[in-house]
Amino acid sequence: MHDDGSKMFFYLSDLLDYPVSDPEGKVHGRLTDLKVQLGELFPKVNSLVIRNRREKSALTLDWSWVETIRGRSAVLKPGAGSRLTDLEVGNREILLREDLLDKQVVDTSGAKIERVNDIHLLIVHGELLLVHVDFGLRGILRRLGWMRAIDAASDWLFTYRLPERLASWKFVQPLASDPKSNLKLNVTVRKLHELHPSDIADIIEDLDRTNRSSVFRALDTETAADTLQEVDPRLQLSLIETAPPEQASDILESMEPDEATDFLADLPEEKKERLIRTMEKPFREQVEGLLKHEAGTAGSIMTTDFLALRGDQTIADAVESFRNAFHPLDTVAYIYVTGEDRRPAGVVTLRQLLLCGREEKLGELMNPHLLKVGTDDDIKTVADVFNKYKFLAVPAVDGEGVIQGIITLHDILQATAEKL
Repeated sequence: MHDDGSKMFFYLSDLLDYPVSDPEGKVHGRLTDLKVQLGELFPKVNSLVIRNRREKSALTLDWSWVETIRGRSAVLKPGAGSRLTDLEVGNREILLREDLLDKQVVDTSGAKIERVNDIHLLIVHGELLLVHVDFGLRGILRRLGWMRAIDAASDWLFTYRLPERLASWKFVQPLASDPKSNLKLNVTVRKLHELHPSDIADIIEDLDRTNRSSVFRALDTETAADTLQEVDPRLQLSLIETAPPEQASDILESMEPDEATDFLADLPEEKKERLIRTMEKPFREQVEGLLKHEAGTAGSIMTTDFLALRGDQTIADAVESFRNAFHPLDTVAYIYVTGEDRRPAGVVTLRQLLLCGREEKLGELMNPHLLKVGTDDDIKTVADVFNKYKFLAVPAVDGEGVIQGIITLHDILQATAEKL
């Protein structure tokens, strides 16, 4: 590759499906992956992986035949087309898309990265290096093509952007014996309460039944709730059953209602009913309402923790409702304005809440052009709404138009990411 001393950063998701062409514009195929040789602090990309319609199997081309990456294409040096060969992956080599993207890796300091959402690359001195893995929400948004729109919405509403969550490759290590396997957590001698819940979940999964129960019972309620959601689903029920009934109830009630519902939905009916009966009435009613919705629908991923007030209520009433919320709200971006019949009539933003006088009526401030989804709408329909309109949350209404909950950006990202 031509070396002009410049440095350029790329994300793998930005490069995938680039056309790969020679200087005259002849397209040899599309970039489907990058192959790297492990072993260096920041491994070099040694080959492009290309697919075209003429060949059934993938082809590979040494990185040295790449002239430049510009616009949305990779341009090759003259004669590169004759250097395409069948793809082979050698010892200590990995394919970034196939072997790393969406896989679990572990920080060598002991902090587990749940999932690699994107891969950060750097061109320097003509070489393409693997420098970071991205395990934040921005990686998912980038792959969905939503990044610019969400940044623009966040800038306007909050003058804030979701932070990058990048881990340097020098702190990330695939398993030495098999670089394509998920890495098990290397537990250090840190105190239990200092660990992330996903790390505690890994520890619990590696213990025998007796010690597993002891560790789980020793956790405080909030940490136990977070850890339970990270544990292998096959162990969740046995863990919750080892806890005393009151602790089990407290753990479930520490979860968001929609998360507790997801946990309960997969349980046998008898065990599910027994756990529901132990819950306090307000939380129990929320969970029972959510359990009525079919999996894969808007109702199954919505949360019932949101603010809905009447149009004759004031900014001061809204602030007081924030303070008295039964659970921390999933989003504070919007306050929904309803009539006496609980049908949403408009929306007030957090921006208005901060800038307007305490005695101003919500009905006079609201935007009446409110987009809604139905609780029976499928996930794809809801995702299309977020993608088109770039909202941070959308109300979900029943067949009579009554608001039943809201779906947040996090909810739909999580549901969509599971299908990637």
